[in-house]
Amino acid sequence: MADPATSPEGFRRDIGVIGLLYASLGGIIGSGWLLGPRNAAMQAGPLSIFSWIFGGVAILLLALVYAELATMFPRSGAVVHFPRFSHGSFLARIWSWVLFLGYVVIAPVEVVAVMSYANSIPQVHHYLPPLVSAANHQVTAVGLGVCVILLVIFTAINLGGIRWAMRLSNAAGWWKLAIPTLTVILLLMNAHHANNLKIAKADWQHDFRGIFTSLATAGVIFSYLGFRQAVELAGESNNPKRNIPIAVIGSVLIGLVLYVFLQLAFLLAVNPAQLHQYGWAGLTRIADFKTKTGPFAALAEGLGLTWLAWLLYADAIVSPSGTGFIYTTTSARVIGAMGDSRILPPALAKLNRAGVPWMASIVSLLVGICFLLPFPSWHRLVGYISSIMALSYGIGPIVLLALRKSMPEHAHQRSFRLPWAPVLGPICFIISNLVIYWSGLHSNTLFFGIIGGMLAIFLLYRLIFDRPGFYSLPWKNTWWVPPYFGGLWLLDFIGSRGMVGGKGYLSFPWDVGAVAIFSMVVMYVALKAAIPLEEMQAYVETQEV
Repeated sequence: MADPATSPEGFRRDIGVIGLLYASLGGIIGSGWLLGPRNAAMQAGPLSIFSWIFGGVAILLLALVYAELATMFPRSGAVVHFPRFSHGSFLARIWSWVLFLGYVVIAPVEVVAVMSYANSIPQVHHYLPPLVSAANHQVTAVGLGVCVILLVIFTAINLGGIRWAMRLSNAAGWWKLAIPTLTVILLLMNAHHANNLKIAKADWQHDFRGIFTSLATAGVIFSYLGFRQAVELAGESNNPKRNIPIAVIGSVLIGLVLYVFLQLAFLLAVNPAQLHQYGWAGLTRIADFKTKTGPFAALAEGLGLTWLAWLLYADAIVSPSGTGFIYTTTSARVIGAMGDSRILPPALAKLNRAGVPWMASIVSLLVGICFLLPFPSWHRLVGYISSIMALSYGIGPIVLLALRKSMPEHAHQRSFRLPWAPVLGPICFIISNLVIYWSGLHSNTLFFGIIGGMLAIFLLYRLIFDRPGFYSLPWKNTWWVPPYFGGLWLLDFIGSRGMVGGKGYLSFPWDVGAVAIFSMVVMYVALKAAIPLEEMQAYVETQEV
């Protein structure tokens, strides 16, 4: 008889609803709140408030999609299996590469943010050389060494088991909620520069465009992406069908409210005289913002709240570290699920005595360290991650609509059901593709280049060493993927020069319409290319068992 305290994969079911909620909140409240509001203000001025509203609503819609999928298949690393349900093993393999590249790089981003903030603390220089270069804002050799040490510590703690990991996550969760909330209250109490919210007529067009570009490049979407932590840990929850919707939806709603008020507090607290001199786009030229990486700490010191500044410096260690820690936990589950699905070597799915995929944890650590090397700055990493994670999320609506046909509700009950799925599903897919588009030509060239290279190596290997396997690949179910990736890159290439770094043949807002139309064509073709219902139902039944 199966042990109810363990999942079918062997994971311990030790996580309750609060644990899942704080896991998702831990992914949402990280370095984004420390750096994102300043970056968004520089791109969109007072309209940056709408960046957080639009971003939160967009991610909430995606969260609703994954809330239904996750309650149907509550397994650890569940997102690895979702593409297999609708389009077979070949698409699952491709999307697993996307997930792999997205998850393993988040923890490095967070430790880079820790270095950026710690570098602003004068006392740090008494003990360590500069952690971040003043010339290019990139992590130095010493900073890189500290980043590696932090990643090793995160991995070592996770190897001790999910129960200890969740205890640490819950403790950090209370802190991570309290400090941003306190910051909002104190800044609003001590700064009332309402005129900062006025927009000059000449700035309207720039700020309006900035609402959308800041979604991808200022860290707005990046900040919300952590909601899926609860989905990845579903197989280790004691009641996943009840806990997952609460954790996923609740974490996004809490994050949305918090980030909107943080942005408002930041806008009102900036010194009007300095703002008049440099403008929102020139915030980093202001002395306090120029010498200090932490914008909220700089504002607190400017208002005489020195003790709050020191509290924010402490939180600059806790918040990003907590997010990096929880992503270390979930990335190991994703890699382990890839091993369980034979996409990667099966040994990666092996668990240690504490019920942790230990080899997957080591692989996550090593790959994460490699990603510190080509992208040693927070801003450059954020654009890349926003693009790759948006693509990984975008498959969700396609899978959901396909499963609505193969798994009608009268035969397969759902504890949570997305309302108006035929309408909201396509909207979610459009949103994901817009975020990819707004990530910019530079980030997407790199990202699609990596995915294209991995696909080419895989196909070449099959052609040379496993020719029957090459010809037996389900091409008819996945032929639409290369045109999809290529089309997204082409839209960036011809897109707005100012918004995405393209050639300028397609300007705003026409580019938005072009992405929306392209998305609808891709979704239609993808649903037509889904595997036969009989095959889909057979695989679904094996997963349910």
